[in-house]
Amino acid sequence: MSTAPHHPLLPLATAPSAPGTPAEPPLPRVVDLADVALLLRPADDVAVTTRQVPSGTTVRLPDGSEATTRSTLPRGHKLAVRPVATGVEVRKYGQSIGRAKRDVAPGDHVHTHNLGMDDGAREYEFGTARTPLPAPERRRTFQGYRRSDGRWGTRNYVGILTSVNCSASTARMIADQFRGPVLDAYPHVDGVVALTHDTGCGLVPTSEGAQVTLRTLRGYASHVNMAGLLVVGLGCEMLPAASVLDGLELREGLPVRTLTIQDTGGIRATVRAGVAAITEMLPEIDALRREEAPASELVLGLNCGGSDGFSGITANPALGHASDLLVAQGGTSILAETPEVFGAEHLLLRRAVSEAVGRRLLDRIDWWQGYAAAGGGTLDNNPSPGNKAGGLTTILEKSLGAVAKAGTADLVAVHEYAEPVTERGMTFMDTPGYDPVSVTGIVAGGANVVVFTTGRGSVLGCKPAPSIKVATNSDTYRRMREDMDLDAGRIVETGLSVEEVGDELFEKILAVASGEQTVSEELDLGSDEFVPWQLGAVT
Repeated sequence: MSTAPHHPLLPLATAPSAPGTPAEPPLPRVVDLADVALLLRPADDVAVTTRQVPSGTTVRLPDGSEATTRSTLPRGHKLAVRPVATGVEVRKYGQSIGRAKRDVAPGDHVHTHNLGMDDGAREYEFGTARTPLPAPERRRTFQGYRRSDGRWGTRNYVGILTSVNCSASTARMIADQFRGPVLDAYPHVDGVVALTHDTGCGLVPTSEGAQVTLRTLRGYASHVNMAGLLVVGLGCEMLPAASVLDGLELREGLPVRTLTIQDTGGIRATVRAGVAAITEMLPEIDALRREEAPASELVLGLNCGGSDGFSGITANPALGHASDLLVAQGGTSILAETPEVFGAEHLLLRRAVSEAVGRRLLDRIDWWQGYAAAGGGTLDNNPSPGNKAGGLTTILEKSLGAVAKAGTADLVAVHEYAEPVTERGMTFMDTPGYDPVSVTGIVAGGANVVVFTTGRGSVLGCKPAPSIKVATNSDTYRRMREDMDLDAGRIVETGLSVEEVGDELFEKILAVASGEQTVSEELDLGSDEFVPWQLGAVT
């Protein structure tokens, strides 16, 4: 399978335009709550609107009373179903999502104007809610590439890694020589990708920032989807090209070359040498063939971005169900984005296999609170403006929806950024919430396929692991159907269950792992989204 054409947008120029959102029929003056909103738990104080609810609409509530809206509520926002006094917790998902900043009446729009952060302490318990996953009815497989170290790849990429930003342009020049029809003669090579970054020098080599960068580069160098590797450096940087591979146990048979611009004779000479080195690798890589592999060999990255009020209701729990299905097969999933589990960490701790694992998660959250404070902020500076426009108000609300991606499986391990994930089961990696940085860490940790859920419409791709994008609502899916792989909004719009969509997503994961292209791959996305986390002082 070759890469996307040199101009991947051209075939889409004549594609039919995506249909708009179907016009919503006007509401009668009096409606039942179930006609306009979802009450997620019986004791919740708010329901999530499934359509726009105009001001002046009278809503029949579950207790038989009626409430009239005093403003128009957008889809995905929160409608109060019972009164909440100033300073009292507001509950959604059966959990506190904040405290009322003013008295809230039934029918009110609950959002940033009347809902604030709940800074109250949460009670932590370790391992008290562990639930065995049901045994799978049958063992599932995918078509993958068997590697000499026993792992299985889902793609065959030649990776060009840069030790320093000074060699980034050179690496891209080399990769550009393999775009378009050049790889048509090698149908089993997925592409040549230059993974460049903005650091590598001006760092103290032993500093935390340098070590994170180095760990990330090594994670990509040893990634199971890399079938060939070229490392390009300048020659005088603090993290030289040789340091990327120094002491790294790469699998037997992986073709590897290292070049430094200064020693090779400059940019032009390095480009010629790099092209020659990769050209020599291609026949060997193209000779590799997919074989049947157990689904237990998949490492699934779980990520969300551009979230909205439907994220925690549709796509995230559907992905959680798919994650559980994979873990039940003996596979691995990686939850991440530490700032976006803050406020819901107590739910994960109850699923920790040991107190030590739970304490490791709390240590990372404590680190983040200090990190945010040192930068003049707090973790409640998240959600983003786009999240808030989509109906999310506080980090507590966002986190409660985000952790749904982890399903119900036990939490078996907690890793720092870009650390190799070797355990089987549901794991956690400490990453920022910023999507490219988070996904870069997950892939460096070993994810060979990623699922990315989005409500507002993120267009992120990643390489060398394919990224499956799931829309949380059908409006976004219809509007951006050429950028989305699956519509989880059908859970609300057509009544499909979370399990039905999760089953469909699990089948999609197996198909993509077997070679089916995602829309991100069709657009050749993923090289610019390689963004290692930058920490520490630059000198």
